[in-house]
Amino acid sequence: MFRKKFLLLSVFLCIATTSLLFPAKAQQNLPELGVVSDYENGGILKQVGFQWLVESTSRMLSPIKYSEEEFAKNLEEINKSELPILAFNILIPGELKVVGPEVDQRAVLDYLEVVFLRGKRAGVSLFIWGSGGSRRVPEGFDHQVARKQFSSMAKEVAQLAARHDVVLALESLNSSETNFINTLEEALAIVQEVDHPNFRLCVDIYHMLREEEGPGVIHDAKGYVVYCEVAEKADRTAPGVVGEDFVPYFEALHQIGYSGKIMIECRWNDLSGQAESAYDYLYEQVRIGFGN
Repeated sequence: MFRKKFLLLSVFLCIATTSLLFPAKAQQNLPELGVVSDYENGGILKQVGFQWLVESTSRMLSPIKYSEEEFAKNLEEINKSELPILAFNILIPGELKVVGPEVDQRAVLDYLEVVFLRGKRAGVSLFIWGSGGSRRVPEGFDHQVARKQFSSMAKEVAQLAARHDVVLALESLNSSETNFINTLEEALAIVQEVDHPNFRLCVDIYHMLREEEGPGVIHDAKGYVVYCEVAEKADRTAPGVVGEDFVPYFEALHQIGYSGKIMIECRWNDLSGQAESAYDYLYEQVRIGFGN
């Protein structure tokens, strides 16, 4: 009996000691936080608590910019990153049109074939499909025709992604950046139409704020959301600069069972000086929104 009580006391003391040494911040089951940033910044970001990076397809993988030999050097640099790379964004360059009169589907698919292969070599299987220049509808071109073109292209790209075991997250971009798929509601409708498990949805709270789109549509996106980004509305500043309230959006993500990461994509005035306060502010907003 004494031995049993001693063991129970030991367990209790161990738990209590752990709670003191590792505060609730480290124990709560919250989404992990990261930053869309160059891999060279990984050390600074890791030091303050961030756990992930998102890098740029055009900067690291593009077969238009880099030969195989040049990509091999990029891959060496990627492997040196102090934070793991979760995804690549800026998927398709502006010169490869996916809507309008100059669409070359074969060229887009050939480009993405290499991008997906290189991404997998870098250990990354998630790609964010924003690419506002590529999907900008030319002046005078019928938007309904553009929508059909985009959906058709997305179906082909989704099938290609499946063959390479990667996932795409379609990102809505506010109307100051492009003139097509400006809201999460519009992006969701296309994802639902394409209806492919490798073609999912990005919730970008910055773009939602810019389009005055409330968090309610996130509930409609249940089962489709695989990725989330955030920045403050006015000047795309880091969380906490102005004090933007993201909590209602995080609450909606929590309610639909979102279990992915939350990444900051912002304009830094001074990354090394702002990173810690941005982490602390975002962490607290996530903690409240996810009910801890």
